[in-house]
Amino acid sequence: MRIMITAVASAALLAACGGPEESSSEALEDTAPGETSVTTPGTLEAGEDFPARLQTALIEAEEGATIALPAGTFRMSDGLSLDVDGVTIRGAGQGETILDFSGQRGSGEGLLVTSDDVTLEGFTIQETKGDGIKSKDADRIIYRDLTVEWLGEPDEENGAYGVYPVESTDVLVERVTVRGASDAGIYVGQSDNIIVRDSKAHYNVAGIEIENSTNAEVYDNDVTDNAGGILIFDLPDLPVMGGNSTRIYDNDIYENNTRNFAPPGNIVAGVPSGTGVIIMANDKVVVEKNTFRNNQTAQVAIIAYSEPFTDEDYNPLPRNIVIADNSYENGGYNPQGELGAFAPLLGGNLPPIVWDGVTRWGEEEDTDVNLVIDEGEDIGFVNLGLGSYPINVSNAAPSDQRPDSEPFGALQPVKLAHAE
Repeated sequence: MRIMITAVASAALLAACGGPEESSSEALEDTAPGETSVTTPGTLEAGEDFPARLQTALIEAEEGATIALPAGTFRMSDGLSLDVDGVTIRGAGQGETILDFSGQRGSGEGLLVTSDDVTLEGFTIQETKGDGIKSKDADRIIYRDLTVEWLGEPDEENGAYGVYPVESTDVLVERVTVRGASDAGIYVGQSDNIIVRDSKAHYNVAGIEIENSTNAEVYDNDVTDNAGGILIFDLPDLPVMGGNSTRIYDNDIYENNTRNFAPPGNIVAGVPSGTGVIIMANDKVVVEKNTFRNNQTAQVAIIAYSEPFTDEDYNPLPRNIVIADNSYENGGYNPQGELGAFAPLLGGNLPPIVWDGVTRWGEEEDTDVNLVIDEGEDIGFVNLGLGSYPINVSNAAPSDQRPDSEPFGALQPVKLAHAE
């Protein structure tokens, strides 16, 4: 992450807190009328014991309540939790209301939500030891106008996920900014009916990840300076599998060349720095009308799941994939990771679209994965021709011949009645 980001954030912290020696409550009590800590009617008051009073408000909230947070920076020592349906938590704005977890005593989330019909909007969460905001089994949740960030350079010790809805139906993430997550900035897992839009994912290992989920739209997002831009994965041995029906469109996906700083053992630790979009073992994925530029490994990579698994119902192959009408500029010039091993076979560079060519697993017969490349003839494509895993570079049979496949049909638009 840029030094400038840290400097600006530090300046904001000093302005809100009144100086490095004051606690946030002292600073907020001393702020003159008209400054950022002044509360409006109905707003939780700043001042002494603010973190404890906020958690009490979350526990005692009634369904349909709005908990309004004042402007200012508040140092939090423990994570927050909400388990009441229909609650809105509303801050004074991104960068105005800041919950600073740099002194967090545990390793959990900054905020954990386990209830339905919740709206989170208008605040910033910084430096959590674990995930920034996690929601589980929280249907019809809205993440809106939020920032979750870890300041400083990319660090393996940062929390794994910035915004982390899981096992939910009807998920909206919009106008959210995440920086510095050591796994995925915006992650939606094991969920159905999802929209991620108008958001910014910068300096994470994975910018946006849709995993083991169905019916998702990811559009109008700015995805840059991650190790991998947008990941669409389906993994074995999870409570919900069979990820399918994701549309990625109208995103700006560029310069995702940050080093991969995921802790060893994480699935995203294998994402090569410099990939724009990775589709792994998922079904019915459309990537269209995006802008790709300056991603050093590959603009789009389509791959099979490469680790051993025991679930007989799991399909490790990507299938029914459409890549169409995207814009590509200056990618594949410095391939990293396992894909980099194939670059010498192709003159040192990789074309914009790379398919591993895996069509079978173990002793299974070859499968038609139905990969559609509907791009101009000037857009490079390679089928690495691996056939099956494990990878053996000597078995590669690269070909630029595009598969003779047919689109599977239009995906139904995702509609979120609770967010209209």
